[in-house]
Amino acid sequence: MIDSLFNSLYESGGWENIAAPDADLRVMPAFYPGQEASALMQRLLEETPWQQEAITLWGKQHLQPRLSAWYGDPGSAYAYSGVVLQPHAWTPTLLRIKSDVENAAGQRFNSVLLNLYRNEEDSVGWHSDAEPELGQCPVIASLTLGETRTFRLRHKSRKELKPLLLDLADGSLLLMAGTTQHCWQHAVLKERRPRGPRINLTFRTIGL
Repeated sequence: MIDSLFNSLYESGGWENIAAPDADLRVMPAFYPGQEASALMQRLLEETPWQQEAITLWGKQHLQPRLSAWYGDPGSAYAYSGVVLQPHAWTPTLLRIKSDVENAAGQRFNSVLLNLYRNEEDSVGWHSDAEPELGQCPVIASLTLGETRTFRLRHKSRKELKPLLLDLADGSLLLMAGTTQHCWQHAVLKERRPRGPRINLTFRTIGL
């Protein structure tokens, strides 16, 4: 099962593949060790101008159940669900993280979306990161800092496949590439048990 496979990854360093049809999924469980991850999270909590964006669904506006911020190179605006995000300028903290992530992924990124899940009530619904400006087969690197939350994936068309449940822990890095965004959706749903804050950074390449 994918759950036991994912748990076993924490015993080794480097990239490990997650077996899933129509997807290229890799994880580096200890990308940042505990103390370093905690220090980076504290800096981001203090430095980031967090906002609660309003999105448009079925013609109605709703506040997102999380806080967010968008950073990137000049011109790397990002639009989804009626929201257009203009990038903040890179901070030294984010440039350092970006460089580390690029070296690990072997991929250059020009933007990052930060999401702050304040507690178990914060979430993101089912979606794919497949906007046209991300390119045909986007490579997205997802870094977790703080509380462990369950990252869920479900295939868009193959209903016989069970959803994948990945418990992304503090300091872990997930890489999604290939046809992952075309064939799969992902979500971080609300939970019943109390959860502390979690910051998720998803590095992307916007076509300029």
